[in-house]
Amino acid sequence: MALLLRKVWGSVLTRSGSTSSSGSRSIRSSSDLGEDPNSSMGAFDLIPTDVFMQILRLLGPREAARSSLVCRAWRALVADNRLWIFFLQNGKEPWDCVVFAETHLRGGSPYLTYYGHTPQLSFMRIYAQRAVIPGSVIVDGGSGYCKFGWSKYSSPSGRSATFLEFGNIESPMYARLHHFFSTIYTRMRVKPSSQPIIVIIPICHCDDTESARASRKQYRETIYSVLFDMNVPAVCAIDQAVLALYAAKRTSGIVVNIGFNVTSVVPIFQGKVMREIGVEIVGQGALKLTGFLRELMQQRNMNFESLYTVRTIKEKLCYVAVDYDAELRKDTQALCQIPGEGLFTLSKERFQTGEILFQPQMGGVRAMGLHRAVALCMDHCFNAEIVSDDGWYKTVVLAGGTSCLPGLPERLEKELHKILPPSMSEGVKVLPPPYGVDSAWFGAKIVSNVSTFIDAWCMTKKRFRQKFRRNTSGRTW
Repeated sequence: MALLLRKVWGSVLTRSGSTSSSGSRSIRSSSDLGEDPNSSMGAFDLIPTDVFMQILRLLGPREAARSSLVCRAWRALVADNRLWIFFLQNGKEPWDCVVFAETHLRGGSPYLTYYGHTPQLSFMRIYAQRAVIPGSVIVDGGSGYCKFGWSKYSSPSGRSATFLEFGNIESPMYARLHHFFSTIYTRMRVKPSSQPIIVIIPICHCDDTESARASRKQYRETIYSVLFDMNVPAVCAIDQAVLALYAAKRTSGIVVNIGFNVTSVVPIFQGKVMREIGVEIVGQGALKLTGFLRELMQQRNMNFESLYTVRTIKEKLCYVAVDYDAELRKDTQALCQIPGEGLFTLSKERFQTGEILFQPQMGGVRAMGLHRAVALCMDHCFNAEIVSDDGWYKTVVLAGGTSCLPGLPERLEKELHKILPPSMSEGVKVLPPPYGVDSAWFGAKIVSNVSTFIDAWCMTKKRFRQKFRRNTSGRTW
């Protein structure tokens, strides 16, 4: 049916385009001259608008766009946002991601908009802009391992060692990053010059001292230098925590990223990491939880070949107890089959492993409990009084592989309500990682598909050269 409609429609458009005196060109000319702006093509005027819109939907976006050339009346119908929202909703990207990107991220920094107050946008124009955006390479630096892949794919296509652990750690940063990116491009079988790249930068220097700011600036400039020397056309470098927040369709909030070695609690306002407020660091991460589970298993004389086996068991069996004392009284035994190693049985070890996030002393760690670190960050946000509405920091988004442990969002939210004063705890919500271990990668995917991606989000070689020269008082790049 749709194919037949396209053939008929194509013949109509061809006839209207080839008519010299009464075709679409003359119609547009008469409209411009102030004559009847609603002139159309005869019998088609008898078709009800809703039926006409259904026909346009069946024809598809390309033929619908061609129809706008017939006359001003058709142009107005074709430009209807409902038509192009339909096309976008039936595209590859989830509709909620499209709405978030186009209402919050078009300007390169988040707009102060909410779902109930969507700005007036031309979704026909947005559809056209998104259709020609080139696919980007996304490289998530990570803290345990790096994830890389194409923005047009549904998930990362490969993994490797992280930025800072790649190659010879004694080599200069430029040489290590060049080796790193060269390896990524080789594994993806793509030329660096063919596509833009989004580089996701983990939180390395978290404080707001002059030394930390200089280190962050140097790190980014080195990334730009390496990639532009490899002839990458455009580079977008964004903090990992910010992208994890975007993946949850938020631009402000607190991101709790449970990394490989440490856990960072990052306040973010309108897409900016608020280091002046303070990024809290908890001195334990995924590696400590895996190590603690290994100790518990060794106490029960369980034999395993490697720490990787323990990590696999942790990911399959472990969870966080909403009420730790009550969980101790339950039968929580569960089995896990590891290929080549046999069957493993865990009981209370399943929830004791994650409990050290809240009671670090159980694992022999002298650190602040996760809930207390988040509460401290909230207190700093409250006292900063950035805006009159203090609700911006009450959304907590979890990120990192260990944050996928079942029960963690509920437990953290419960603990926050217990220790925060009522004025701060009201409205606090803890969200699980929206895309699991790949949340930051999916945040980059959302950014890469926004209709203004290249102009609003990317650094080009020319812009970088101008900025670098300005910052270095005449030095050449």
